[in-house]
Amino acid sequence: MASPHGADSEVGTLQTVMLHRPGNELKRLTPRNNDRLLFDGIPWVSRAQEEHDAFAEALRARDVEVLYLTDLLTETFASEAARDHAITTALAGLHLGDTMRGYLNGLLHDAGPAELTAYLTAGIRNDEVRGGLGLVTSLLARDDFLIDPLPNLLFTRDSSVWVRDRVAVTSLAMPARARETQLTELIYTEHPRFRGTRKIHGWHHEHVEGGDVLLLAPGVIAVGVGERTTPAGAERFARQVFHADLAHTVLAVPIAQERATMHLDTVCTMVDVDKIVMYPNIADSLQAYAVTLAERADDDRDLVLAVAGPEPFLVAAAKAMGIDTLHQIDTGLDPVTAEREQWDDGNNTLALAPRVAVAYERNDETNDRLEEAGIEVVRIAGSELGSGRGGPRCMSCPIVREPLPVG
Repeated sequence: MASPHGADSEVGTLQTVMLHRPGNELKRLTPRNNDRLLFDGIPWVSRAQEEHDAFAEALRARDVEVLYLTDLLTETFASEAARDHAITTALAGLHLGDTMRGYLNGLLHDAGPAELTAYLTAGIRNDEVRGGLGLVTSLLARDDFLIDPLPNLLFTRDSSVWVRDRVAVTSLAMPARARETQLTELIYTEHPRFRGTRKIHGWHHEHVEGGDVLLLAPGVIAVGVGERTTPAGAERFARQVFHADLAHTVLAVPIAQERATMHLDTVCTMVDVDKIVMYPNIADSLQAYAVTLAERADDDRDLVLAVAGPEPFLVAAAKAMGIDTLHQIDTGLDPVTAEREQWDDGNNTLALAPRVAVAYERNDETNDRLEEAGIEVVRIAGSELGSGRGGPRCMSCPIVREPLPVG
């Protein structure tokens, strides 16, 4: 790869990953606001931090470099231009009014890089500002947020995904998460480590979320289309990867639009070059539309795409990957166990290398099945990390993977 960063698969040996350690943004969650902030539960934050630290240490024990999103963001804020951009974006909400916006603008510009990171990730409540700020602060409830916290930063996979030597900054569907991708794009644009990185997609385009993007093999990408990624987003993404010669096939995979199967990686994840762990209750009904490039053009918008009719997902995937069979490893042992362990992110594994995967320890039946299939399972605790409905894959954005051997 021309860039020092990149990935061409889900299972190439992981070298560098971006995580977000749970922080004060999770302490802002209450039973009254967690639904609006798109977090399923109210985690015990100190325990979640302990579990996340153990997760990071398990990665380091396998020689994986761990980067933290907030550290990268703080380093990015050494740039005055980056600070100005982040502050302008954070204060764009129409709910603030000119008086409050002016006050917050001064507060944020006076903050140091680490303090600014804390403000933009943990948010600012109305009762945390001091008087003389006009009608907005007078009429809003004391615990209303002027700048919302970002509890879903924990799931770094959603806001970006590397496709070979380019990073796709995604477009998150829910307004409560829009600033996540804006901050992530700022890191890839302004941080010295990533400066010059070529990007595709972007937070301003049609909705595509990283949890819906699976790099099945070099040149083959599956994109889940459902609750969070739209058909228009999948088409835009396909056009961009074809225009940049990053793939020869994109499989558009319709998934049920319900909370338990929010993203494609809540249904299936790769654990080897020809093995996938999959929620069996929908495996037989899961289909894919193979999208290929019919005619090239100078502009990605003018590319002509060929869309094949639907086929069973496993059949379409194996065909695109050039293998005889994509072997399915079932979640659980029966439909009831499968449903429970799928809800607890039994499908949401993170491959560290071919036949090595990180998984939550609580999903005993799924982990046993993985080991029976020859997969080494690195078990981690997730009783509190899982409260937001996300597993090891959701919580990690691979930045460098070794390319898989050709042929």
